[in-house]
Amino acid sequence: MSSTLVREVRQTLILGVPLILAQMAQMSMSFIDTLMVGRLGSPDLAGAALGGAVFFPVAIVCLGVLLAVSPLVAQAHGSGRVTEAGRAVRQGLWMSVVLSLPAGLVMWNAAPLLDWIGHDRQTVELAQGYLRAMVWGILPLFWFGVLRQFVEGLSRPRVVMVITLGAVILNVILNWILMFGRFGFPALGLTGCGWASTVVHWIMLIALFSFIRGLDDFRPYGVFSRLGRPDPHYFFEIFRLGWPIGIIQFLEVSLFSATAMMMGLFGTVPLAAHQIALNCAAFTFMVPLGLAYAVTVRVGQAVGRSDADGSRRAGLVGIGLGASFMTLSAIIFWTFPERIVGLFVNLQDPANLEVVRQGVILLGVAAVFQIFDGIQATAAGALRGLKDTRTPMLVGIVAYWLVGLSGAWVLGFHLGWGGVGLWWGLVLGLTTAAVLLTARFWQQSRPV
Repeated sequence: MSSTLVREVRQTLILGVPLILAQMAQMSMSFIDTLMVGRLGSPDLAGAALGGAVFFPVAIVCLGVLLAVSPLVAQAHGSGRVTEAGRAVRQGLWMSVVLSLPAGLVMWNAAPLLDWIGHDRQTVELAQGYLRAMVWGILPLFWFGVLRQFVEGLSRPRVVMVITLGAVILNVILNWILMFGRFGFPALGLTGCGWASTVVHWIMLIALFSFIRGLDDFRPYGVFSRLGRPDPHYFFEIFRLGWPIGIIQFLEVSLFSATAMMMGLFGTVPLAAHQIALNCAAFTFMVPLGLAYAVTVRVGQAVGRSDADGSRRAGLVGIGLGASFMTLSAIIFWTFPERIVGLFVNLQDPANLEVVRQGVILLGVAAVFQIFDGIQATAAGALRGLKDTRTPMLVGIVAYWLVGLSGAWVLGFHLGWGGVGLWWGLVLGLTTAAVLLTARFWQQSRPV
């Protein structure tokens, strides 16, 4: 392996490992919320699930739009254009304000939609209380996302990791206080979980804001001192690059959501097995997702330096690292499926035998799509570094819905493969995305 390639691998990992840990920490907050809400009882757990079904798609789409800040900052930093990097961040902060308004309205008024769908009234009321508490944390969540991309674009990711890991501990403490009424606070139940998240989002924002304000290295960018008013050119540049990213993320998330809904048609046992396998796949996916953010920065900085060979090398190294890790996780899924399922259910309980059997089968399928999921995530990150977002959106429509969802329906229902067929549909969709996105990056990064 050449010294140049080794150096690129090293730089990608230096940037990527803190981002991977930050992604895992963010995921663990949601997992811990679920565990703690479970102590309140099944009605609150159902309310949290319903509230999450509203909150996460809204947040994912908006944060996807704001991901456009990352390549703008990375390319400007790579070319030494300090003013442009700072301007991109400032307009990202303004875009956050704009996006928080419709996001907040949807969350504040979710009850009529949930009633119309036909959900239980008590569950809807619990979900609505949770969402209205979360509304006040949506703007700091978006602002933190923008500032996070700023420090990452300058290759300073460790602060994000530290803040996010600290937020996990704070989230547990605040949940305990506000949900169960400790230290004189009223027991707010599920609504307390929402308020805990809101407070955590504000504290994360304040911590990152203080870090940026406190270092002389960041002052030339004038992120806060020149906030002023929206700059139409950069504002719409962020929206132009960002809205396809938001659509891509929505398409991928909705593919898995639709699969879960179809799985439920086969009964509770297949749905339980699906949930176990999906949780495992989602956890390992945090690695290529964190790598994808690092690859966006590495590719963008190379583009800013007018280093075509460097941008291609950065993208291919990132894709290779994503595929390598997911191959390792696939081997673990293939080798120890029963032990993994045993983390979720008691293997000795006869009532769980069928869930265990189906969970083991689905983990075998998950092992296959793990590899392609890692490739498509990092390839998409590489394309963001090139400011290429619209074609990946079209790839998402074709791969996730036309191939993945249609394939799942045909294999699961028309060919009678059941829940396993649905997961092979996921394999088809993610494989298609991996091939097309990698081919797109290879073509777009070709030196002129």
